[in-house]
Formats: sequence, structure tokens, C-alpha cells
Amino acid sequence: MNGAIAGDIIGSIYEHQNIKSKDFEFFGEGCRYTDDTVCTIAIAECLMDGGDFADYLSRYALRYPSRGYGARFWEWAKQWDHEPYGSIGNGSAMRVSPVAYFARDEEELLQLAEKSASVTHNHPDAVNGAMATAWSIWAALKGEDRVSIRSEVINRFGYNLNQSVDDIRSGYNYDVTCKGTVPPAIVCALDACDYEDAIRNAISIGGDSDTIACISGGIAEALFGIPKWVDDQIALYLPDAFITVIERLSILTARPMEGI
Repeated sequence: MNGAIAGDIIGSIYEHQNIKSKDFEFFGEGCRYTDDTVCTIAIAECLMDGGDFADYLSRYALRYPSRGYGARFWEWAKQWDHEPYGSIGNGSAMRVSPVAYFARDEEELLQLAEKSASVTHNHPDAVNGAMATAWSIWAALKGEDRVSIRSEVINRFGYNLNQSVDDIRSGYNYDVTCKGTVPPAIVCALDACDYEDAIRNAISIGGDSDTIACISGGIAEALFGIPKWVDDQIALYLPDAFITVIERLSILTARPMEGI
């Protein structure tokens, strides 16, 4: 999950200032955690507490406002009755990474991914994006190689993953839908040589940079591991309460803590 959070923080300053280049400073001036991290932490704590996804997402959003929430999500968070609103957006995929660490088997993985998405993003495209992202992380954690993961995502979730990062970059525009975000984010991870390269791929294609890097970073962490210096940096940006959730999940899933 740290890989997703780091991707969000690193990409936060490039979302509206796309650079279309892999040559940029990690954790550049002005970086901060966004709604992607808040919602990821909410999902992680909800899973560990056995809580209600809608309740945790809304409470976290209200506790940590002004983090770039989508307008519809923000209105949803403020409502007493939290009914899903059919979003096709990428919010379902950017927050799903904890599911891959928590699920005990593939069936539970896909069920939890669907449930975590559907409390807001109950459109089939958004549910599919959450499941594809969670499954990619889960498969990488289980030791599946990148060729197998690519093939399975294409077959299971119907995504075109056959473009290279360079091909995507040349024609990619800002897109906040799951269909327009998840496939390129997966490619950016699968075509990388390590975690850092995956984040550079993700930010270099432009678009919704923090979310693309969040999704790609979650997959890349499972594929390659996350460098200690990146783990170290995360703690400088997060509230203590977030770090506590990360530590709890680490202990629960037996992931050795590095920088945090």
C-alpha cells in the first residue's frame, strides 16, 4: 500500500502541470498527499476494523478536507444517507490497494474490491477497474510474472494493455474515468524495471498524474518492492494517524516495515 501512497504524493504536483517526461524530481517542492491517500487509508482501516466502507470513506473525507476530492464524492461524503451515485471515475481503483494485502484468497479479493468500489462507484466500469487493480497487485504479491499478469488482466477484465508507455504518452490526455486510467497505469507498472521506473512512467504519460501514479505505484510495489528511501519519505508527508494505520496493516499482513 505504501507504493500507492508514495505515487499519490509524488504525482500530486504534476496532475495539473503534466510534464510528459521521465526526468523529474521525486517528492518535488509542493508535494502533498491527496484524496487518493485519504481514501486508501480509510479502506485499510475499514478492512482491519470490519467496518462499513461508506462510513469510513465519508468520515475520513470530512476529517481531512481540501485534499482534491471530486465534487460528487464530496457531496456524497456530506450526506447522511450514503447512496452510491453510479460514478465511472477512477476513485474506485486508486483506493483499492489495501484489499490485495488483506484478502485471504482470490474470491475474497474480488468481492472486497467490488464492495469497496460500489459504495460510491457502482457503475460496472468503475467496479471492473477496482477489481483489475486489486487483482494485479494480488497476483504480483503471489509471484506471478509480468507477462502472465498482463495476459490475465486482458482476458479477465477486457483491457487493452498492448500499447507501450511511449505509445500511450504520445496521445494521452486528461481522463478521470476508470477505463481511461487503469489500463495505462497497469502498463506503466508492467513495463517498468523497478518501482522508481514505474512512477516515472506513470507521471510521464500525463493526465490525472497523482491517481495514475497511485495505481501504478501499488502494482509496482508488489512487483519490485519499494525502496527504503521512498518509504522513509512517506512519513514526512503523512499525519501520525495514517502511519498508525499503515503499521497496523503491516503487522496484520506480516509485511516488514522499512522506512516508516
